[in-house]
Amino acid sequence: MKNTIIAPSILSCDFGRLHEEIQALEIAGADLLHLDVMDGHYVPNLTFGIPFIKFIRKYSELPLDVHLMVSNPGAYVDELCSLGVNWISFHQDTEPHSHRLIHKIQDMGVKAGIAINPAIGLTSLEAIMSDLDYVLLMSVNPGFSGQQFIETTVEKTRLLKSCILQNQLNTKIEIDGGVNATNAQHLIDAGADILVSASYIFSHTDYAEPIRRLKNV
Repeated sequence: MKNTIIAPSILSCDFGRLHEEIQALEIAGADLLHLDVMDGHYVPNLTFGIPFIKFIRKYSELPLDVHLMVSNPGAYVDELCSLGVNWISFHQDTEPHSHRLIHKIQDMGVKAGIAINPAIGLTSLEAIMSDLDYVLLMSVNPGFSGQQFIETTVEKTRLLKSCILQNQLNTKIEIDGGVNATNAQHLIDAGADILVSASYIFSHTDYAEPIRRLKNV
């Protein structure tokens, strides 16, 4: 059985009980905590920033996976890395010097990834694929939790996995948006390594149940 990494997105957690929510996710078997940073410009929503992530880092030893949905990702990287986050992804259309930012992140000991929106093809990755630790495929349009999974993501995952294998790379594939126990198996079969889930996990009282289902499909 493939060792799929499960990354709950805290976008759907109860922020008023954040410490308790983090503890519950750790006990439930979460592998990563996925943090969606939105600036209200690149996407039509505003979430949280550095102070919030600093709080999470203080209370959790789980790896932190930061997805920058912002217009100027380079402005966040130094402080995020200094806080001890473990993964950082950004959207290629927000950074004209993607190579430079990818290498900067990696030079600070953090995994670097590129996020791809549903309407953007994989050809945009050709020049930087070999530099990436992972690719984050958005399976919904970014900005809000609770959206319906876009089915074409499965084939997109399969094509990306084929490209990774053909080029003998170790690049991981992360899927974010509308992931649940119904579509998880299709994504894993297509080559996904990391599944981000928000509404599906947090709609349960016991977080261990949905996390276990995602891991065992």
